[in-house]
Amino acid sequence: MPSPVGEVIELRTARSTAQIATLAAALLHLVVDGVELAERTPPTRLPSHGHGIVLAPWPNRVRDARWVHDGVVQQLDITDPSRGNAIHGLLRNTAYRVIEKADAAVTLGAVIHPQHGWPFLVETRVRYALGTDGLTVTHTTRNLGTAPAPWAVGTHPYLRVGSVPVEQLTLEVRGAHYLELDDRLVPVAVHPVEPGGELDLSAPRALGELDLNVAYQGVTTGPEGAAVLTAPDGARTVLWQDEAFGWLQVYTPRDFPHVDAEGAETPALAVALEPMSAAPDALNSGDGLAWLAPGESWEASWGVRREERA
Repeated sequence: MPSPVGEVIELRTARSTAQIATLAAALLHLVVDGVELAERTPPTRLPSHGHGIVLAPWPNRVRDARWVHDGVVQQLDITDPSRGNAIHGLLRNTAYRVIEKADAAVTLGAVIHPQHGWPFLVETRVRYALGTDGLTVTHTTRNLGTAPAPWAVGTHPYLRVGSVPVEQLTLEVRGAHYLELDDRLVPVAVHPVEPGGELDLSAPRALGELDLNVAYQGVTTGPEGAAVLTAPDGARTVLWQDEAFGWLQVYTPRDFPHVDAEGAETPALAVALEPMSAAPDALNSGDGLAWLAPGESWEASWGVRREERA
């Protein structure tokens, strides 16, 4: 029977496994040394709350699903009807093709064709590669058109530390600024993170006490990690991202369908840690947006790793 998430590809090393779907190039599951580092999506249904999907050619929202290019208003399809915005790019319901596959790595690709509000032709690829302690995800794109094309990308994983309930974890995010959002979840201002303030996550904070849907700017890049989840026993799940991923969206819904090892689903607190190469509404603000000349390519990586307790 066909799966709603397309082909499901299982990656394996001696210590780790991951499941990747061709639909939206989504990360369905990640386990290292028997410890779950990401929430689980059964291949029998679509990823809930956007779990694991790739957000291209822009992450987050575009206000009114509208932007201006060369003096011409570009009207995207409204895909966030309750707020009248366009959300998470153009590939959420697209099946990527398998370009290359090995035991521990897979590369998926898709072409974004000209369409409502998007008069460009670009190809994007996503490579998932398992290592000894986690997963590295590399995004590349190439402008196939004859004019410069805008580009931004994000991803939407919900992370965890094994079977520990998320409310028992602490979260640390190393970000210098945050974006103030209006009631349509579109940014209206940038503010420094106030030391000791409500949005200061520079020191670990209990996730059970947080209610967040906020983008952090100026996050720590490189192997040290942009965000860290820590369990009571000290075990950690670390999210890291390249310099090109200058933003991190943190979202903590309390109705995420957590799937246990037996496949039973229970609504629970979850935490999405979303690397983004541009700010929300970047097609309008230009904040972080890359412009690729015809034939030009772009590449950047992020990843998740497990760390033993100290």
